[in-house]
Amino acid sequence: MKATQTLTRYKAWADELFLSVVASVPAAELIAPRPISFRSLIGTLNHSYAMDYVWQCHLLGKPHNLTTRNPETWPTFEELAARQRSIDEWYVNYADAATEDELAEIVQFEFIGGGTGRMTRRDMVLHVVNHTTYHRGHAAAILYTLDIFPPATDMPVFLRQQSGSY
Repeated sequence: MKATQTLTRYKAWADELFLSVVASVPAAELIAPRPISFRSLIGTLNHSYAMDYVWQCHLLGKPHNLTTRNPETWPTFEELAARQRSIDEWYVNYADAATEDELAEIVQFEFIGGGTGRMTRRDMVLHVVNHTTYHRGHAAAILYTLDIFPPATDMPVFLRQQSGSY
């Protein structure tokens, strides 16, 4: 299995575990203002999804039409969770279909904040996984303040569950 396949499967697994816990959070707590960049728990999760979408668009060579990394509004939790599951499935399928040559291809893109970038497709996928892990940590910190304990979503836990050998 290619590393990108492992990474995208890990991300989908971790997102699913995390979303299953967040589903029990009262709606008022999802949108309650927090002293963080994305203003709330759902705002943080929405940012992660939105950036998954941006990088998906970069990989597909199509415009994403987003003008900010911090949207003023967000969907309901149920809508957001469905979108996250769908895009996670897209990344798993993308990693399954991509050849090593395709993953090594350099793609040029424009950052939302301005300026151009260049990355390999492989590095884009790695960034998507890493970015979500980073913000899942922010969201987990919010859950702890609510006396809700997030699940262990570390890579070794995933690998152990997948193979039984870690």
